[in-house]
Amino acid sequence: MLIIGERINSSRKSISGAISSGDREFIQQEANLQAAAGASYIDVNAAAFVGEEIEKLKWVVDAVQQGTDLPLCIDSPDPEAIRAVLPMLRKPPMINSITLEPDRLERILPLVAQYRAKVIGLCQSDEVMAESTETKIELAGRLVGKIKEAGIPLDDLYIDPLVYPLGTGATSAQSTLEAIELIMKEFPGVHTTCGLTNVSHGLPSRKLVNRTFLTACIIRGLDSAIMDPTDKLLYGALRAAVMIAGRDDFCMEFIQAFRAGLLE
Repeated sequence: MLIIGERINSSRKSISGAISSGDREFIQQEANLQAAAGASYIDVNAAAFVGEEIEKLKWVVDAVQQGTDLPLCIDSPDPEAIRAVLPMLRKPPMINSITLEPDRLERILPLVAQYRAKVIGLCQSDEVMAESTETKIELAGRLVGKIKEAGIPLDDLYIDPLVYPLGTGATSAQSTLEAIELIMKEFPGVHTTCGLTNVSHGLPSRKLVNRTFLTACIIRGLDSAIMDPTDKLLYGALRAAVMIAGRDDFCMEFIQAFRAGLLE
């Protein structure tokens, strides 16, 4: 199960404050906490600094790489910011993200191929919102086609079907669960991922909703998640769900996580 640690995001006040003040130690601590908690990639985002994003993202990348050996997931709405930091990276990265919007595809797919990056593909176009299972599958198929056309291995594509808040649409989570299962069956070789927190937006006990949704996603075949691995209840739900789904031989990953004190 590939885990993308989400904590170094400039939308968080503590992170934007550390970036503004040049507090490398705080940023490195955030990276190290996620690495110790089981992250596979560290997501880095400086998009809140409009007009300064490239400079700030370079600083974050440098700070994180000085603190951890984990590969990075470069998270930006601006393809030029992604292009600017890729030469700095010590390990093949992940790029967060592409959509089916032509301009973004044309600017990012060559970078994915050049840097042998993994890439998150959102079920999103400029024509339609991916609300129903059928629409999610249709958009996923188009993403797969674009990846094949670019000569990028399907193993490097992580499709996010996009879940919308349950508070505004009671069927959104179910549509996403169905889409995850179908994507994994219909497009052999691709992966699925999910940003969990949108599902609980506006609801009480958000963490409970998030970990319940994550468990359901894993049972349907999800093999990656964008999440906070330092949340022991969430991480524990992940490890238990992977084990119950039969994807943890002899339960060793669950046992090792328990022995390491990562579960609660």
